[in-house]
Amino acid sequence: MIPFFIFNKKYTNMSFSDLYTPGFKSRNKDHFAAIVRIALADGTISKEEEAFINRTAINLEIEEDEVAAIMANIEAHPINPPSSKQRRLERLYDLSRMVYADHIADEAEKKLMHRLVIGLGFDADQVDAIIEKSFKEILKGSDEDEFVAAF
Repeated sequence: MIPFFIFNKKYTNMSFSDLYTPGFKSRNKDHFAAIVRIALADGTISKEEEAFINRTAINLEIEEDEVAAIMANIEAHPINPPSSKQRRLERLYDLSRMVYADHIADEAEKKLMHRLVIGLGFDADQVDAIIEKSFKEILKGSDEDEFVAAF
């Protein structure tokens, strides 16, 4: 059976990104802003961090002009905690990878990570253990599926 939307003229000229709601796009931008915050925590963005930021922008379907606007006004993007544990762990994976993108986890990045993990909706009493475990998984080379399964 061929899906209905193929025959519906309303959807034939629609791009893939048009299928997402404005709320979905907003959450992606906020998640992207959290990643950029970690990169900026030490005052500079390394080449490795910049490459990760660029890949993440592509994966989250954030246009170049939106990237520039987010980086210029990072505080305008709040942390929006996902409702599901799966999504929180996926975001934790991205944030943990950013901390180690330049192969250095400095104190400013770790401190910010602590705040972001609480903002993602993880239990404040478990944040230190969650961060430690997430860093171990990243250093071990876990991919996203392995990372999520470890929790």
